[in-house]
Amino acid sequence: MKPRSALLQSHDISKSFGSFIANDKINFNILEGEIHGLLGENGAGKSTFVKMVYGLLEPSMGEFFWNGNPIKIPGPQEARNFGIGMVFQHFSLFPTLTVIENIQLALSETQPLPELRKTIIEKSQEFGIFVDPDTYIRDLSVGEQQRVEILRCLLQNPKLLIMDEPTSVLTPQESQQLFKILKILAKTGCSVLFISHKLKEVKEITQRATILRRGQVVDTVISSEVSTGQLAKMMVGNDPQNVRKKIEHKSTKILVKISGLCRPANTPFSTPLLDINLDVKAGEIVGIAGIAGNGQSELMEVLTGEWRSKDSIDVLDVLGVDIRDYSPHRRRQMGIGFMPEERNGHSAVMNMTLTENTLLTNHNNPEIQKNSIIENNNLENLTSNIIHDYDVRTPIQNPLASSLSGGNLQKFVVGRELIKKPRVFFVAQPTWGVDIGATKFIRNAIIELANEGCGIIVISQDLEELFELADSVSVLFRGKLSERKPVKELNSQKIGLLMGGEDVSFISRGI
Repeated sequence: MKPRSALLQSHDISKSFGSFIANDKINFNILEGEIHGLLGENGAGKSTFVKMVYGLLEPSMGEFFWNGNPIKIPGPQEARNFGIGMVFQHFSLFPTLTVIENIQLALSETQPLPELRKTIIEKSQEFGIFVDPDTYIRDLSVGEQQRVEILRCLLQNPKLLIMDEPTSVLTPQESQQLFKILKILAKTGCSVLFISHKLKEVKEITQRATILRRGQVVDTVISSEVSTGQLAKMMVGNDPQNVRKKIEHKSTKILVKISGLCRPANTPFSTPLLDINLDVKAGEIVGIAGIAGNGQSELMEVLTGEWRSKDSIDVLDVLGVDIRDYSPHRRRQMGIGFMPEERNGHSAVMNMTLTENTLLTNHNNPEIQKNSIIENNNLENLTSNIIHDYDVRTPIQNPLASSLSGGNLQKFVVGRELIKKPRVFFVAQPTWGVDIGATKFIRNAIIELANEGCGIIVISQDLEELFELADSVSVLFRGKLSERKPVKELNSQKIGLLMGGEDVSFISRGI
């Protein structure tokens, strides 16, 4: 068998932002037709590196080679001209346009719609990823939207496809379908750079994997020859802590009770909530699974007080108080903590420093504000404690939130909430896009809070997360909540079917 040659190589690629070195002499290669994993902690330099490959950033030094020839990649259009395509973690589709219209916008050469429709159908059948060209994006599931992103890349005839956390929003069944597509693509000679924090998936789908740590290449390994534990150790530099076991609480004290929640859709793209009923006891973690877009954001807004209506909720009692018309600020004063899914702009203000972001949710703390005067020393000490206790990696002291990697900002936001020891905690996607070390750290912090008697609702698309954290799980599908089941009675396949709406008995029930 003829040995495959390197498609893309990097030689001593480095990237600095001021005095901060994000990539330090990265030497890397991906072979023709290879599915290659790229691993590393948050802040390890993965995003910086692939942004240079795709032309979104320019290297400070070093050189890229394409089929053995030195190249410059000044922008995404030049990257696409070489044959480099990228599917981002957050899709860049227009929900009010159809599939064919979204694809047409991305093509450099305009095709008549009838001809393009035929091309889309042929290409989708070739790879087993059929979607109706005339369907509006807003009417597609997240998995189907990802197919559109992939199809859009395939129609540009890529030789290298970069996939950033491609399974973070997929059910187990959709993930397996994606893997089939990638294997077919690789057989045609296209290379795939697969970025993921899910080490089992990396071992399953990739031939080799390159591990980055603090901006440098640790090693490139044959995926089948290393364990997930070995990969994790290479990523973090030591053995990541295990997620500790949760204490099985016997408390009958109900801290949260929701009954008859029927929230109407307030935009064409929101999901109505239909007769949601739920309760949470002291020391209990209730998991809510589901694919994005099935009412999770709408439910979280009800829990945080961003959306309020006495007419649409029969009961919303927390800590024995009717909070249906309580503002987010008033709920925090009661001892309720919450962390929305979107950290950029929702959980944190990106152009503010970490100290300023700490103040946003602690201004009513008597140690922080006395007689309407901010105690700056106490505020700075609290911020330093969050950074230290939750291992937040910062490029400088008290940086802007925008200067942190996604995972480190997530650790800061989680720490800012948990350091206050809330009596009730509502959290959405607590470890989305977070590396394995930080994931285990955050999950242990949530379990420790529950062990102290806090009642917790965790909304997550990550089934492994729910199995590690939750006592019981319900599935949210098109605004309806399934019957809650103890995690010991569930498996990922069953939950995956519910997440895709394939269970005909899927109705909302009281608990």
